[in-house]
Amino acid sequence: MALAASAAGRRDWLCRATALLGAVSLFPIRALAASYRVGVITETPGVRHRVVDGLREGLHNLGFVEARDVVYDMHFTRGQPEAAAVAVDALIKAGVNAIFTCGEGAAVAAKQATQRIPVVFTQVGEPVTAGLVATLPYPRGNVTGISSRTPELAPKRLEILKTLVPGVRRVWFVYDGGDATDFAALENLYGPASRLGVELLFRAVNSGGQLARTMKEVKPGDALIAPNGDALGIPAAVHEAALEARIPVVFGSAYWVSRGALASYGPDDRAQGAQAARLVARILRGARPQDLPVEGAEQIHLALNLKTASQLGLPIAARLIFRANVVYR
Repeated sequence: MALAASAAGRRDWLCRATALLGAVSLFPIRALAASYRVGVITETPGVRHRVVDGLREGLHNLGFVEARDVVYDMHFTRGQPEAAAVAVDALIKAGVNAIFTCGEGAAVAAKQATQRIPVVFTQVGEPVTAGLVATLPYPRGNVTGISSRTPELAPKRLEILKTLVPGVRRVWFVYDGGDATDFAALENLYGPASRLGVELLFRAVNSGGQLARTMKEVKPGDALIAPNGDALGIPAAVHEAALEARIPVVFGSAYWVSRGALASYGPDDRAQGAQAARLVARILRGARPQDLPVEGAEQIHLALNLKTASQLGLPIAARLIFRANVVYR
């Protein structure tokens, strides 16, 4: 009788232990299944992208812990449109829950490839002009995001350039011929150029060779306004040519100022990523992109490089330095 009771007790203990072990082994599987996969496409060549840093930090602050709640599937296109299409296709096959893009080309490629997976864009100057959304308040479809307000900010960049280089007479604007946003920015530059007494020279380029030939036309004494988009590597080419020929340039991102450019005026990259993270978080929690209005970038920063100004022989007024959000010395 005692042996039977003992055997029954051992069987009961074994059943409970087996059930407990089963529950423990199932736990990580359930946690993994609950994780979200966010696809990321940038037009830059590496992971240290300040917009992506802002996204990751923003989602973490909103309760999405990396590797526990969310994983990132990164793709870098180096400004090549065909690479963006390949990246989007890979993310669709991977079954991502949302696609986060940096740059207009990547956003357009995502919109063209899927009407099902939500897309949140950043670094798009004019989303309606680019064909990404129907209107800013009512995006429709599966796309929403943060506008970097490129056409709106272009005149201010020209004004800053004229303030920094009072004697400039010719200002170049070299942009991707397929970028509707940069074309819209160009249209906003004519009036201010006339008012400021500068000749506006513009070139729409469609290939690396055409870009190289155009940059050879820029002469000492000229100045440049760089486009926002990274397509064809235009900002990098503008930066390289400007450093070599000692030509002042105003960019849209402080990244280039940190690398020796004279100045920039535009959205703070990290802040733009964090702002977009709020939209991504709402989508992962069940919101529909079409119900989330496109937002304008909230933090617009002026960055100056005083060392470059000194090398160019440009004295910068103290009032302008005081106004700057970032100053490199």
